[in-house]
Amino acid sequence: MRTITIEGQLRTETGKKAARQLRSQDLVPGVIYGGQGEINFVAPASAFKPLVYTPDFQVAEITVDGKTYKAILKDLQFDKVTDSLIHLDFLELVAGKPVIATIPLRYTGNSAGVKAGGRLVIKIKSLKIKTLPEFLQESIEVDLTDLQLNENIRVEDVKAENYEILNSPRIPIASIVMTRQLRQEEAAATPAKGKK
Repeated sequence: MRTITIEGQLRTETGKKAARQLRSQDLVPGVIYGGQGEINFVAPASAFKPLVYTPDFQVAEITVDGKTYKAILKDLQFDKVTDSLIHLDFLELVAGKPVIATIPLRYTGNSAGVKAGGRLVIKIKSLKIKTLPEFLQESIEVDLTDLQLNENIRVEDVKAENYEILNSPRIPIASIVMTRQLRQEEAAATPAKGKK
């Protein structure tokens, strides 16, 4: 799994005024929680870019005052006006302590329905899961090979070892729909009733 390294400094002053001052120096405040205690830190905005502006699931190794914390991004906030990053929340990965994370889905295989002329419609791009830190991975693979025309794959059909999937099991994540051309071909192949 891809790991992003972030060098941070311990944040001593908190509050809106201190946060504003940090942002004016292009530093973004963050917090790491879930371990033995909360760690408030700051790091350059550029250090967070590979973690924030990607659909990939990644682990962050944050070094603050010589100590390194392995964590996953839990929440982030952007300025309503400038759209710049203003705060991040990280959850520390502690061995043996379950975490809740959102893992992207990776669709594989050429579906039978697409080969028959249908169109693949992706409805969900990620799933919320609960697992131990050692089982975290970049994505959950979903094989579409057996998916037929007008069929769905639902959350309950996803096989993910060591994961407890928290999404509702009946929600469709992908389906093969009939294209307009296929519908027209079917309509032309079926003779109109009453005419012989």
